[in-house]
Amino acid sequence: MNERKRKKVMLAFSIGFIFLCMVCISAFWLHSYRQAAFEHISAFCEILMEADPKAEQQVLSALKEYHSLTEQEINGNDFLSQYGYSVSEFCKGLPFNIPVFLFALFFVLSCLFFISARSTDKQNRKRIAELTDYLEQVNLGTGGTVIQTQEDDFSHLQDEIYKTVTMLYQTKEAAITARKRFAENLENIAHQLKTPITAAFLSLQLMEKTDSGDYAKQIEKQLKQLNRLEESLLALSKIDAGTLLLNYTKVDIYTALNLAADNLNDLLRKENIFVEIPDKGCIEFSGDLEWTMEALINLLKNCMEHSKPGGSIHCDYTGNPLYAEILIWDEGAGFDPEDIPHLFERFYRGKRAVGNGIGIGLALARSVFELQNGTITAHNLQAGGACFEIRVYSH
Repeated sequence: MNERKRKKVMLAFSIGFIFLCMVCISAFWLHSYRQAAFEHISAFCEILMEADPKAEQQVLSALKEYHSLTEQEINGNDFLSQYGYSVSEFCKGLPFNIPVFLFALFFVLSCLFFISARSTDKQNRKRIAELTDYLEQVNLGTGGTVIQTQEDDFSHLQDEIYKTVTMLYQTKEAAITARKRFAENLENIAHQLKTPITAAFLSLQLMEKTDSGDYAKQIEKQLKQLNRLEESLLALSKIDAGTLLLNYTKVDIYTALNLAADNLNDLLRKENIFVEIPDKGCIEFSGDLEWTMEALINLLKNCMEHSKPGGSIHCDYTGNPLYAEILIWDEGAGFDPEDIPHLFERFYRGKRAVGNGIGIGLALARSVFELQNGTITAHNLQAGGACFEIRVYSH
């Protein structure tokens, strides 16, 4: 029999034993009380008859009448009190004070029950604290275990926690392995693309020497886009594999925004779109300037693709002791509400997507800022337009 069942049996036995004792004591008290009352009345009648033998009939008649009285007629009768007698003078021969004994017994049993309950509660709290500490250690990645010396009410829960944690460990390891394998495959694809792209660029250069028509320009445009795709895939594979090395320095936000806009200068001029970057002084965060600029280029390009000719892309930034914040927004139609939860997913293209991109620019931007202890979110402005909100937290 395990500890849990044994405790239940002991508790049931104790309750039954206490109840039986109280029933027996109550029955004994009732019998003793009736015996004492009978003996008192018998002694009183004997005294009357010895004092006046002729009064026997009157005494027996009185006893018969007394026997026929109801409890309501007897209770509260204090006829003798007018002659100076009190209740305490008629307690001779009664057994010890059973009500007091019962109260004392109840008090002692209540104390024992309270002490037992406190002890059980203390043990339960200790077991809960052990399991909580174990889960905290698991969350911190430091392992941990709970040593159990005997079965109790928490044994089944502890076993289920162990099973769940073991399953989560296995799932985590499988996910990490799958992610590494995916990163390796992505890197292989990127490297496989690099060779034909390089060869195509060389062929294009030879073609331009003999033919400088629009056909060569179209090929160059497509090759440049393919080259950017290869670079983005290679960067994502390094991020997944944890091999992307960041050169941490103090990144000035105003400088990073201007460098990103300069890289898009030809496209912006072609589309007749302006980028407004206010100079709000030196606001910095710890990060990699080159990769921050790459992420900002992707965000500015997204806003550019959704802006009308002659429109503007607006930038703003602030800083506080907790984080540096960057806002980038356009004057376009904004995001489709159904797309907002998925905008930063890889290879996702929203309903209002334009151009021939494959949906990795925003995913790359999010990964870069997350590596720098930052976050990026997107939402629509009330006045119209899409807005990206970036926060890079202090280390």
